[in-house]
Amino acid sequence: MGNKQSSSSSTTNKKWDGNAMSQNDFMERDTVLVLNNDDIVIGSESKKASHVFSTDQSRGVLHRAFSVCLFDSSTGEMLLQKRASTKITFPNVWTNTCCSHPLHGMEVNEVDGPEDVKDGSVKGVKAAAVRKLEHELGIPVGELPIENFKFLTRLHYWAADTVTHGEKSPWGEHEIDYVLFITVPSKDSITLKPHPDEVDDVCWVTQSKLLEMFADDDLLFSPWFRLIANRWMIGGGENGKGGWWDDLDRTMNTDDFCDYENIHRFDPPTEHLGGGGDAGPWLDTKEAPSANGTVGDTVGDASKKQGAYGKIKTHKESKLSQLMHIDEVCSAISLLYINPLKSNLESDNIKKSFDTDDLAFCDDILCKVSRSFAAVIRQLPSELLVDVLIFYLVLRALDTIEDDMTFFASNDEKVKVLLAFHKTALVDPEWKMMGCGEEDERRLLEEFPKCHSVFAALRGDSRRVISDITLRMATGMAEFVGKDLGQGTVDVQQYNRYCHFVAGLVGEGLSRLFSASGLEKPALATELYLSDQMGLFLQKTNIIRDYLEDYVDGRAFWPQTVWKKYSASGDLGYFANPATVEHETAALNCIDELVTDALELVPDCLSYLSKLRCAEVFRFCAIPQVMAIATLDKCYHNKDVFSGVVKIRKGMSCALINGTTDINGVHSIFHRFASSILRQAELSRKKGFEDPSYERTVKACTTILELTETEAKRSGSSVVGSTLMLSTAAVGCLTYKYPNGSNTTALTTAIASIGMFSLFKTSFMKYVGKKGVSSLMPASKLTEKKEG
Repeated sequence: MGNKQSSSSSTTNKKWDGNAMSQNDFMERDTVLVLNNDDIVIGSESKKASHVFSTDQSRGVLHRAFSVCLFDSSTGEMLLQKRASTKITFPNVWTNTCCSHPLHGMEVNEVDGPEDVKDGSVKGVKAAAVRKLEHELGIPVGELPIENFKFLTRLHYWAADTVTHGEKSPWGEHEIDYVLFITVPSKDSITLKPHPDEVDDVCWVTQSKLLEMFADDDLLFSPWFRLIANRWMIGGGENGKGGWWDDLDRTMNTDDFCDYENIHRFDPPTEHLGGGGDAGPWLDTKEAPSANGTVGDTVGDASKKQGAYGKIKTHKESKLSQLMHIDEVCSAISLLYINPLKSNLESDNIKKSFDTDDLAFCDDILCKVSRSFAAVIRQLPSELLVDVLIFYLVLRALDTIEDDMTFFASNDEKVKVLLAFHKTALVDPEWKMMGCGEEDERRLLEEFPKCHSVFAALRGDSRRVISDITLRMATGMAEFVGKDLGQGTVDVQQYNRYCHFVAGLVGEGLSRLFSASGLEKPALATELYLSDQMGLFLQKTNIIRDYLEDYVDGRAFWPQTVWKKYSASGDLGYFANPATVEHETAALNCIDELVTDALELVPDCLSYLSKLRCAEVFRFCAIPQVMAIATLDKCYHNKDVFSGVVKIRKGMSCALINGTTDINGVHSIFHRFASSILRQAELSRKKGFEDPSYERTVKACTTILELTETEAKRSGSSVVGSTLMLSTAAVGCLTYKYPNGSNTTALTTAIASIGMFSLFKTSFMKYVGKKGVSSLMPASKLTEKKEG
């Protein structure tokens, strides 16, 4: 989907007054649009921070820019400006008519998305051009109508300002530059009043005059203008089309020279290499460019499933920090070596029922596309395991088709494939799709006949459930294919509807599979509302966590009726990398409301879990639920969500899995994290943070605490929290003693050893020893009971 921006502006958007600011003010206050190398807005940064060339960012921060070339159509002359000597970057250089940046938070929206580029409208860039032409050259807004600007193409370039500031220059440019042409009937038809802090001189030039100026070694020119002029404007042009300046009528009135698909990339001339980060040739090398100017980084890492395939960073705690949580280390050891999740994939009845090689492929690809789900699915009883595994893979294949934004020639073609999927992929044993999706998901589609082989061997009732849910989910996906989700869903109702199609229906399908297996009561198949709510809880958690990843991909889901209350720019990207206190406050208010909305689903999730009787099914459902509540706790009031993907610690994940053996343990986990969110809300309140959702958050958390209090107390010390005091004491000894020198090492080691022994004992006894009475029964017992 396109990341098309709304042309409407919020009344809270800032009115920009260039005459009231100095050059330093512009550097500090202007907020440029930070990009990835595909020209997708992934955040914002101050003009100053984005133009710094240093060892940390050798080519600054990639951001969006524009270059305007204004012509007198009666003479064919072009207006040049000489940048003022007071400019911080590239002063005293001649350049095109006007060059600057679209900004976040403008009164008239200046943020364009992929669809705006695709159709050539780029109203945001053009609005920025009109704003700066008035500021720099004094051309009144009405004299250059926005519809008269012609967008031609984009160039990605970088250049250190070494000519001005020396070979170790702390300043430079790193931009994806939008080239705009505009003509006026004559030079007398426009008003020129150059701003002395912006422009030292102006002149109208013909092509021949410009070439003479280029040849004059005493004149300095901006590197971007030289690139534009020499590459496209003057001479033979590309592919024999001639130069843009050679035939202005053709350039302005046809699309012969327009290239909206490609981004042309250039290293600077030799004199602009170097700078504070000693940057060398880059864009013309085999090494792929990265948005922060680091040589060798690729745009997306196929090994990273979260973070838009590595396009954005993942916030993870260091290994040392994770090891300091001794209770979680114990949990990990317990889960890995003492009481691991047992795989039932090798059971005799599975081996007899399915083709061994095809099933092995399904198991392998499951691990590749979702490592977290693989272990949870494998621990299911043999009479249910393969049904759920195939159900997951079928829906993952469908989701891959929906997610691919470049494979299909049109939305209509994608919709056609989605709606036919249950009749093609699930009926034709040879069906497959080549080239759609990324890496392992692509492999899933390309080798889908192996999945079909296993699907065809399932029980008839399971096949009917999978086919039915696949059709209904595809229908829902098709509904959203044509919607512009670059700025999220329209409202909470649409947000809920999307979550229903992609997750609520999964919950319904699972309930029906559980019931069909005989391991759960027949009535569970009719628990459609609770199944749906459970799915919504998981999906909303993912959407909240994946804000930046989804925004970068141009398909976001945060509801506009929520986030527009807090976005000063009227743009969803406003929250990315908040740079000011006001900015950060708005971002935190927004995410706190969305987390609260998800928390209100918890009572229904717990109600669903209470209806389960099979221990393995319970654990399969409970593990994602406790991971979700822990993730919401991690996301609540956390600004890291707006600069990357936040993840809970691996050790915590192990502890959570260990705590899902019964309803008491699950309630204890929900109780813990609801308490944590409530404490965060109250602490923020005490510090003076005004959160419009505070009362609603308190109510949601209090409801969860009341529902889980009895079972949480009954569960006693869980592995998630029981060893916290001991681990803190042990780590405290380590932390306190080391500064005193090596003489205390033995004492520290002894204390730590005692603490570790207690921790291991407490943690292991929880999972090795006998448990209290539980209403859950293992599948083997339920089968015996049914047969008896």
